[in-house]
Amino acid sequence: MILNIGDSLTLNKEPISRTTLALFAGASGDHNPIHIDIDFVKEVGLDDVFAHGMLGMAYLGQLLTNNFPQEKIKKYTAKFISITQVGAEFKLVGNIADIITLNDQKCYKIEIRAQDQNEDIKIIGEAIIAV
Repeated sequence: MILNIGDSLTLNKEPISRTTLALFAGASGDHNPIHIDIDFVKEVGLDDVFAHGMLGMAYLGQLLTNNFPQEKIKKYTAKFISITQVGAEFKLVGNIADIITLNDQKCYKIEIRAQDQNEDIKIIGEAIIAV
C-alpha cells in the first residue's frame, strides 16, 4: 500500500458493552473493579464502570494491523486523554503525518487517535511503520 502525507486510515468499532469489558478483563488479566463492578464504582462515587484504557489502545493496534503487517510496526505510543464510557462507539483514525527514514529504512509517521461518536478524543498517539 502506497500512502502519502495527509492520507488517512479509519476503523469503526461497535459500541462498548459490559460484555466487552468483562471479556477484555478476562483476556487481559485486568480485573480492576472500576471496569467491571458497578456496585464498587457507585461506592466510590462514580455513576458507572468505564472501559480499560488498554482496550482503546488495542483497538488502535487493530487499526494498524488491519493496514500493515505486524512486523512493519517499528514504534507505537499512546497517551490516554479521557475516560471511555459504556456505550461509546470508537472511531480509530490514523493520519500520515510524515515520511521519514529510520535506521536506513523508509517509514510512515502516523498520528493516531481514538475518539467516540461525539468526537471526544480518548487516546492520541503515534506509530512508525516501515514501508
